[in-house]
Amino acid sequence: MDTKTGFWPIYALIVPIFLAVMAPVQTVVGQTREEGPWWPSPHGAQDQAGASNYVTAVKILSALQIPVTGQTYELGHMYEPSMPLYGSRPYFMQVTPPLQPTSGEGGVSNSEYFSGFIGQMGTQFDGLAHQGGNIQMEDGSFQSVFYNGFNVDDLFGENRGRGGVEALGVEQMKPFITRGILIDIAGYKGVVALPAAYEVTVEDMHGALARQEMSVSDIEQGDAVFFNYGWSINWGNPSKYNDSYIGVGENEGSPGIYGDIVRVLIERKISLVGADSCCVEVRPRPGVENVHRMLFLGEGIPMLENMELRELAADEVYEFLFIGLPERIKGATGSPMRPMAVR
Repeated sequence: MDTKTGFWPIYALIVPIFLAVMAPVQTVVGQTREEGPWWPSPHGAQDQAGASNYVTAVKILSALQIPVTGQTYELGHMYEPSMPLYGSRPYFMQVTPPLQPTSGEGGVSNSEYFSGFIGQMGTQFDGLAHQGGNIQMEDGSFQSVFYNGFNVDDLFGENRGRGGVEALGVEQMKPFITRGILIDIAGYKGVVALPAAYEVTVEDMHGALARQEMSVSDIEQGDAVFFNYGWSINWGNPSKYNDSYIGVGENEGSPGIYGDIVRVLIERKISLVGADSCCVEVRPRPGVENVHRMLFLGEGIPMLENMELRELAADEVYEFLFIGLPERIKGATGSPMRPMAVR
């Protein structure tokens, strides 16, 4: 594997481990726009919705049968200036106070001005245009390729990003109204929060599910799967929480899943994966595998980062109706989301 790109060179694309990750399996890799190691998608050569396709009408109707109490849980954080801001991403909002009235007639109207990242901050939904992989094509050229073989020309060919990407925009995702599964890793480990840089293992996942009287086989196609690390306890301390500054201040990274668990999630054909950390995956990464690309490139499994799962875990709610609607922001690579659980 190329340690700079995190991808196998062209001569090694038939390695079984790589094929298992980058399904569908190809016996002959064409490396053209039409065919490559992770494209075309199992959802169709022109598909841009990825694993959200698994949230079918049947799946939605089934998920709507789960709630028995109607109790709701907020699974996201408040959007506000004090939240940990990854890197130098800005957040600014201003509402101008109205003038003092001079009579009892009429009224006032307030509106806000916002400047910042509409996606990729706070509780954030990562769409399929967020990350792609660099690869050598059949003609010898090197290209950055995204889900379903879409390349940089597809995303930026006409307007060069003005108005957003031209393919794989977050508006292509289908709504997530589905069965949610919480895997409480912190609870299984008997800690309030996992330590920084802790890699959640497959054994941890099996142990947590067994503690919840569940197993991996209970994870069904189209489910949204969320991991509770307990890491959101640090949300009020950006110096510790914010993993864009590992090694600065109190930051030593964050806990998360890595390659072995991702392969299980891909095999189960989930629609969405999320966690209560900046990146869902362990940071810093212990190896060359990139969880984002592993999820995005093959079946197009999106991610939900910076969640708040402590209340759900405290009430031992491990199966629930999940409602998460990415904003239909044309051409955006990510979206704010107000994720909800209903028990």
